[in-house]
Amino acid sequence: MKSVFYKVACLALGMLLFSCSDEDSVEGTQIVNKSISNSLEMARSGNSKTPTNTSKRWDFNDLNEWDDATQAGNPNYWIDNGVLHIFTNANTWDRTKVKSVSTYAAGTYSWRVYVPEMGVGDCASIGAFLYSDDTHELDFEIGYGNTAIRQQLNAVADDLIVYATSQANPSHSFQTKIKRGQWYTFSIHLTLNNKKKYVVNWKIDDTVITSTTLNYGSSTKFKIFCSVENLNFIGDHIPTIQNYALFDWVTFN
Repeated sequence: MKSVFYKVACLALGMLLFSCSDEDSVEGTQIVNKSISNSLEMARSGNSKTPTNTSKRWDFNDLNEWDDATQAGNPNYWIDNGVLHIFTNANTWDRTKVKSVSTYAAGTYSWRVYVPEMGVGDCASIGAFLYSDDTHELDFEIGYGNTAIRQQLNAVADDLIVYATSQANPSHSFQTKIKRGQWYTFSIHLTLNNKKKYVVNWKIDDTVITSTTLNYGSSTKFKIFCSVENLNFIGDHIPTIQNYALFDWVTFN
């Protein structure tokens, strides 16, 4: 009798365990399916928590995440001890540039740049800027400046001129002075207002120098540029010396 009772008890216990295991398996499958369904729903509704942009810092130990963007002349740049050197040659209209491989939207873009003396009257510009296309471009351009703007700003011998500009949508331009032969942090801070349009603040060493609201928003994304270009708007004559800039790092946050 004991043997029969033992077998019956074991059989009942086995059936109970199988039933629980089966229910747990079904419930687990339902949880997984629900999680997948929720994730898909979030992605389809645009509410995914995956960030559009990721904070980045480039210390210029290499150019792995940068492309050449030179428009005229040779690609005049090299990396040395974590610093990007860019230059243009005298008596040329060289336009030497590098650009980020990826595009970015709202956030703060910063460039740590050494601004040298630069040639007196030279049409040479150090560029730290964002570009999507010709009508969606935000710039810092640093150079000697032509005679008219230097007189307007009462520039003295050791001053250079900084242009902070939006090329269009709308056009915006502001000029100020900085001292040559120094390191600066130039920043472009992009936020979105309640109409989902970009608001731009241009900063030098954390001081806002000018601001504007743009006619477009985050559907427009930018590549980041570092450059030295010989451009006729920023001086009085074709450059007479080799002009250069040093970029220590670039960040996006």
